Amino acid sequence: MNMVDRQLAKLGIALPHVPPPVANYVPFTSHKGVVTISGQLPRGADGLLTGCLGDGLPIDQGVEAARLCAIAVLAVLKEAVGGDFGRLAGCIQISGFVRSTSSFEEHSTVINGASDLLVSVLGEKGRHARAAIGVVSLPFGAAVEVSAQFQLADYA
Repeated sequence: MNMVDRQLAKLGIALPHVPPPVANYVPFTSHKGVVTISGQLPRGADGLLTGCLGDGLPIDQGVEAARLCAIAVLAVLKEAVGGDFGRLAGCIQISGFVRSTSSFEEHSTVINGASDLLVSVLGEKGRHARAAIGVVSLPFGAAVEVSAQFQLADYA
């Protein structure tokens, strides 16, 4: 068991099954050692976490939504590296989209849920550049969506 799998187990995180895409795209692409993960939605044991920050959805639930998105990102990444997290050089960037009202200003606090999870699981390899963007709507009413890019060690 590698360090990432041990850390996931220590945190009590089981990576979910990667669902098939719901439209004409793929879960990830890989080009010259850069793996790009398509936007992932916050699915938990109770289903999709929906709602709008600044309009009834509390920030702590937005943070949890971002955390769930990061777990889904890691599940897709595991597929992309053939189950071998040892191939990972690091996370390059994440983009977090927060469904929110025009007056909501704590997008970065919400996306910290994803950033903190990636660093907790990947250590220094989880540090990344990022964008935290407010949007009016997301697919299926999701509260948050996160996409990511990773560098493979074979190309670093």
